[in-house]
Amino acid sequence: MMELHILEHSLKVASIAKEGIQICTHGLIKLAFLPSKTRCKFFSLTETPEDYTIIVDEEGFKELPESEHLSVAEATWLALNVVSGGGSATNSQPIGVTKIAKSVIAPLADHNISVFMLSTYQTDFILVRERDLPMVMHTLSSEFTLLRVINGETVAANSLGVTNGFVKPKLVPRPIIHPLSSPSNMFCVTSLDPDTLPSVATLLMDVMFYSGGFPNNVLFTSASGELWKMVRIGGQPLGFDECGIVAQISEPLATADIPAYYISTFKFDHALVPEENIQSVIGALRTNESAGQ
Repeated sequence: MMELHILEHSLKVASIAKEGIQICTHGLIKLAFLPSKTRCKFFSLTETPEDYTIIVDEEGFKELPESEHLSVAEATWLALNVVSGGGSATNSQPIGVTKIAKSVIAPLADHNISVFMLSTYQTDFILVRERDLPMVMHTLSSEFTLLRVINGETVAANSLGVTNGFVKPKLVPRPIIHPLSSPSNMFCVTSLDPDTLPSVATLLMDVMFYSGGFPNNVLFTSASGELWKMVRIGGQPLGFDECGIVAQISEPLATADIPAYYISTFKFDHALVPEENIQSVIGALRTNESAGQ
């Protein structure tokens, strides 16, 4: 049985306006490059044309100044991730959100639980509001062994005493209701060994704060060397309360067996799919989109 780990970090999700990034760089550089100088254990920074989205634990959040340029989502979030009981993933397994679309994303959407997704090279983090955790555990307990991480140790997650009062959800079709767009640029998905961080820190600072993109002359180890295209979800900012957006996108991709990384930001959602699949992805999603109109 697959394991679902409930991580111990209490997370904040915030947006830093582009014009406000200067006042936050002191804290962000400490969080990104100087882990020994902070007690932060979970940090993510995503830049889009609209803003910077930061996901950070409560210790890390203390490093950011109060500012009119910083907007914070009101809830506290918990990160979940799926771990296969058999150890390492094999190459035949689907990548990213595709492998958890039907086992995690869809059931949570069916129970009206809003999720915030953060795919990385190594794993997918599913963020849920702390207050939704009892419902999350109830929804997923039949499919997964639920474990909580406490002080770095993984222990069985006790049922939170929630067994009754839940109405079985009506399973309804999930048409895509938000407009989709696909920018022309390509993306590289890669991973860095933390030990090599000092040797590329200045390059990454340049990318994060001072340049319009990734320099072409830099090669990082990419497992496959393939490039990815983005599908952006949303015309107006999506907000945090609507349920099922991730499911609307990830389910058709899972059905078509197309690997995908999924990154939620403060304003919009983004799916990354292999460059050679972009036309079939657009086709599959447009079919689902027209079904909802």
